Amino acid sequence: MVWMPVNITLEMVQQLMEQNSSLLKQNEELTNNVDHMGQTIKELNKTIDRLNQTIKELREQINQNSRNSSKPPSSDGLKKPTVKKDRSLREASGKKQGAQEGHEGVYLSVISKPDHTENHMHSDCDGCPYHDTCLAKACVKETRHEIDAVVTVDVTAHNLISVPECPMHGGSRTGSFPAGIRATVQYGKNLQAMVVAFNTVGAVSINRTHEILSSVFNIPLATGTIKNMVTRCADSLKGTYEKIRQKTASLGLIHCDETGSRIDGKTWWVHNASDRDYTYLSFNKKRGRIGMDAADVLPHARGIIVHDCWSSYWQYADVTHAVCCAHILRELNGVIENHPDQTWAPKFKKLLLDMKKSRDEAVREHKDELNSHQLSQYDAEYDDIIKTAYEENPVPETTGKKRGRKKKSKVLNLICRLDNYKESVCLFAKNFSVPFDNNQAERDLRMVKVKTKVSGCFRSEEGAQEYLTIMSYIGCANKHHINSFTAIREALNGNPDIIFG
Repeated sequence: MVWMPVNITLEMVQQLMEQNSSLLKQNEELTNNVDHMGQTIKELNKTIDRLNQTIKELREQINQNSRNSSKPPSSDGLKKPTVKKDRSLREASGKKQGAQEGHEGVYLSVISKPDHTENHMHSDCDGCPYHDTCLAKACVKETRHEIDAVVTVDVTAHNLISVPECPMHGGSRTGSFPAGIRATVQYGKNLQAMVVAFNTVGAVSINRTHEILSSVFNIPLATGTIKNMVTRCADSLKGTYEKIRQKTASLGLIHCDETGSRIDGKTWWVHNASDRDYTYLSFNKKRGRIGMDAADVLPHARGIIVHDCWSSYWQYADVTHAVCCAHILRELNGVIENHPDQTWAPKFKKLLLDMKKSRDEAVREHKDELNSHQLSQYDAEYDDIIKTAYEENPVPETTGKKRGRKKKSKVLNLICRLDNYKESVCLFAKNFSVPFDNNQAERDLRMVKVKTKVSGCFRSEEGAQEYLTIMSYIGCANKHHINSFTAIREALNGNPDIIFG
C-alpha cells in the first residue's frame, strides 16, 4: 500500500474544531429538546389521567339516583331508576302485592242513618195524581248511598245579657263572655286550626290558603291574618316544644339526620332528632357539630344514636353509634353499577342482606339475639370481604410533599368507613332494638323538604322556627294517634300537652 502525503494546515484543523463544536452544541440542544418533550409527555399523561378520572367521576354523578346514592327520591324527577332484581335494596318477601291479611282497609260503607233520603220512582209517575198513593204502598227495591261534603260557615253571636234588677239577689246582673271571645268579630278555633293545618301539614302557602278559603268557604281571610294565626299557634307551643326537646334528649335510641333548606335566601340546616314517639326539629346555619350542639339534644344523649355516618356525629363519645345500612346499600349499588371490577361490593351487599334476613327471622321467632355461631360466621365473612376490598383498592402511598397521601377514591373511602366502623355497621344484628336503617329520621324530615319544594323557601328565621315548632308538635301528635287538626285545635285551646297523655 502506498501512502500519499496529506497537507493538513492549521486552518483546516480550526475549521474541523468549529464544526465539531457546532455539532456538539446541536446535539446538546436536541438532547434538551428530547428531555423537554419527555417532561411534556409526562405532564400530558398526568393531565390525561386527571381528565379520565374527572370523566369517570362525572359519569358516576350522572348515574347517581335515589337507589345508588344518598340523593332523595324527589331528585329523580320523571326518570325513575329501573330497579333490577339483583340491584334491589330489599329481598323478595314472598308476599302477594297489595294489602296483607288482617289489614283494616279504608273503604266506602253503607250508612245506617243517612242525613237525607230521596225516592226515585218511574219517570211516568211524575205528575201522576196517584203518585203519593203508589209511593205509600211501594217497597224499596235497592238503596244506594252518596257521600258528599257540605261546606258551610257557622257564625255564632255571643250576646252579653244585662238584667237591670235581679229578683233573687237584687241589683243589676251582667254576664261575661267566654274566655276565648275577646273581639267584636273574630275567627273560631276550628277555622284557625284549619288555616294552620293548611299552611303546615298541607304545605300550602299563605297566599294559596287565602285563595282556597275565599273560593271554597267564601271567607275573605287576609294573608296577614293567616300569618298571625300560624304565629299564635306556634307561640302556644313554646313550652311544649321545650318539653319535646327534653324528652328526645333522654331517649334510649335517637334517630338523627339533617337536611338543607333555604331561609331568607341563604342555606340553613334543619336538624332532626326523633324516635317512634317524639319528633324534634330545629335549624342552624351550620350542618356539623355547632348546629347539632345548638339543637341541644345530642350533648345530653347517653344511649344509641342512629345516623348516616356523617363525620360530625362521631364527635359524640358518650353514645353508642349505629350506622344506617340502607345508606350503605345504596353506596354499594353505586359501586356495583359504576365499577364492575370491584368483586367485593356485591359480596358485602349480600352479607348485609343475609344479616338482616337472619335478624328478621329471629325477631319473628321471638328471639332476643342471634346465636354466637351465626355472629362468628358473619364476623369472619365481614373481615374477609374487607381484606379483598383493600387488595382491589390499595391505600395510596405517602408522597414526599407536605400534604401527605394522595386523595382516596370514593370506593376506598367507603371501604375505610366499613372497616373503621364495623361495630356500628353490624350493631343491628347484635342488638335487636337497633333498626337496620334510619328511615324514621328521613320520614320525620320529609315534610320539611315538601314544604321547601312547594313554597321555595322560608322568608324569615322567625317563620322557619314557627313551622318547625308546629311540625315537631304535629309529628309527636301523629305518633300518639292524634290527628293533625285535633292537635292544632287543642293547642289553640290551651291544651297542647295532650301529646304526652
